[in-house]
Amino acid sequence: MTAVSIRNVWKSYGDQVVLENISLEVAPHAFVSLVGPSGCGKSTFLRMLLSQETPTRGAILVDGAPLAPEPTPDRGVVFQKYSVYPHLTALENVALGLELARSPLLGRLFGARRRAVMEEAAESLEAVGLATARDKYPAQLSGGMQQRLAIAQALIKKPRILLLDEPFGALDPGIRKDIHDLMLDLWWRTRMTVFMVSHDLREAFYLGTRIIAFDRTRTRPEERDAYGATITFDMPLDPSDPVKARIRAAEEAAARGLDLPLSDGGAGRCH
Repeated sequence: MTAVSIRNVWKSYGDQVVLENISLEVAPHAFVSLVGPSGCGKSTFLRMLLSQETPTRGAILVDGAPLAPEPTPDRGVVFQKYSVYPHLTALENVALGLELARSPLLGRLFGARRRAVMEEAAESLEAVGLATARDKYPAQLSGGMQQRLAIAQALIKKPRILLLDEPFGALDPGIRKDIHDLMLDLWWRTRMTVFMVSHDLREAFYLGTRIIAFDRTRTRPEERDAYGATITFDMPLDPSDPVKARIRAAEEAAARGLDLPLSDGGAGRCH
């Protein structure tokens, strides 16, 4: 299990400040839901955790050590748009990450080594409920199945931290509920620390053990570039709470002034 420390992190692009003074201590095996209006730096924050972006100021530590400057296998990521390769079968999609890691020059294994990788990939597909779809191509899979495939891709390297950037927003409500339950099961069994960006408070409260809201507190035109979003809401959740109670907590949070409707499709104060 992995602890993450974010210490006085700022992120700017030129003169525009996107995030300011972000400080968090995230316990091992937490499931952190990141919410807030569009444009308030949630995805930027996720990219810093992945090392696709670097903080302008401040530090990010993983188990007390500085975050690696480049993406590493200990951090998996799932995006809203399915990151699958259309010319590969489901099994080949999942196996590719291991093949590239174990044969960086050729990008392909042979013989017993390839069979071992395919067995690992098959186990990963079975874990996400795609055992019977191993020989199908992404175009033959439904949206929910493609997202399961993307999750299997992320988990095959056994990451300690999983980053989710609105991964369920494009799914139908019924399919989304199934993927939510799958995600909770995988999170519990793998003991990962998870950060998830979501625009849906119901989803955030259902999955998260902690809700973090980003927002801009200074929004006058002359302040837009000089000041960024910061943490405006931080609520720990009991993962054993019944679903209805947690949904009710989301509604009460909204009523107390968290400026984000329960499913806002990206609307909000930040632009």
